[in-house]
Amino acid sequence: MSDYLLKSLGYDGQVRVYVVDATQTVAEAQRRHETWSAASAALGRTMIGALLLGATLKGEEKMTVKVEGNGPAGHIIVDSNGKGEVKGYIANPKISLPLNKFGKLDVRGAVGTEGSLTVTKDLGMKEAFSGQVPLVSGELGEDFTYYMANSEQTPSAIGLSVLVDTDDSIKAAGGFMIQVMPGATDETITALENRLATIPMISQLMEEGATPEDILERLMGKDNAKVLEQLPITFKCDCSKERFSRAIIALGTKEIDDMIIEDQGAEASCHFCGNHYHYDVADLEALKADATN
Repeated sequence: MSDYLLKSLGYDGQVRVYVVDATQTVAEAQRRHETWSAASAALGRTMIGALLLGATLKGEEKMTVKVEGNGPAGHIIVDSNGKGEVKGYIANPKISLPLNKFGKLDVRGAVGTEGSLTVTKDLGMKEAFSGQVPLVSGELGEDFTYYMANSEQTPSAIGLSVLVDTDDSIKAAGGFMIQVMPGATDETITALENRLATIPMISQLMEEGATPEDILERLMGKDNAKVLEQLPITFKCDCSKERFSRAIIALGTKEIDDMIIEDQGAEASCHFCGNHYHYDVADLEALKADATN
């Protein structure tokens, strides 16, 4: 079944809840970037976090999430939008570390514990909104939670989970975001805290066959949530040869001449999806002519 995200309200509108199954989407990123286990988990969690935050956007609005830690994974950059589309990459995809003390993938070891998480939103206005917080954990779920509380002043609980198989393929990937609305009662908050304290990892539940609807019920309790929308989720990159051509034209005639004379061609690669675009001498001559005009 295709990936999807549920938007819902819980406890008679006292909380807003998002639950996502992103297994195929994260698997697509793993295949494209050939990430190893710890890198797969770090990139996957960032993608899930970006999808959950992106679900709060409308239509053409979009955002970029950048994680810059002091771990060996290097920076992670993910783009998402209000339509459930996401793309992302990790600077060092070949990161595989020993399991942590809990027997889980060492995401903190890959990302690092010092650095920042930055969210930049393009809401179609003159200037983009940008918020940044220091990394507080490196596990990323806590870091996204800290971002929501400090940059967007929205008390939230965010869970991000990626299960990687022994061959580095993705077995399950998903997550949730619970936002506490103004006016939520102490009883509701206590009930949520109790449920969150006992719920297993989301990817574990998904590997056992749980759907986002099942997980929503685990989070909220039976008949305590109302689904508002089901949003399809997909890995989608908007790169194209035309876009790279415009970038080459912008370099100017001298740079294009160098490509023609020294390299007899050029190749452009997209960081986000790994697609390659080749330009032979004839292509570059045509771009040079465009740059002259």
